[in-house]
Amino acid sequence: MRTWLMALVLTGCLMLLSCSGTVSGVANEADVIAVLKKQQEAWNRGDLDGFLEGYEKSPEITFVGRTVSRGFDGLRQRYQNTYGSAEKMGKLTFSELEFRPLTPDAAFVIGRFSLARTEAGGGASTGRFTVILQKTPAGWKMVHDHTSAD
Repeated sequence: MRTWLMALVLTGCLMLLSCSGTVSGVANEADVIAVLKKQQEAWNRGDLDGFLEGYEKSPEITFVGRTVSRGFDGLRQRYQNTYGSAEKMGKLTFSELEFRPLTPDAAFVIGRFSLARTEAGGGASTGRFTVILQKTPAGWKMVHDHTSAD
């Protein structure tokens, strides 16, 4: 009887631990990927401000490409200088997305981008990116972006 009771208690504890780990112990992939989907949609509407909503409006965020941009204002300026018109923005597609949770409030995503543009807009571009997202009071936001063209 005593062994049975201990086994029951132990099973209950293990069930509680496994449930708490899956419910609140990891970042939610669907919520994180939704940020990228919203960015892609905004970009393809020519809405640069909508695209930038995916980033945390903070002086600590970083973007690494050919140069390093620091802070939201630096990031915004970089995008404005490089993609300041609908022609320069073209059509963006994200693919090959790989999600990895780090903590309940942080995750990273590796993926591929493809930018279809006219020659006058800068021509086609493809490459890879890694973004780190953090759950904030405003939802999931990118705090670091490393993007490189092929």
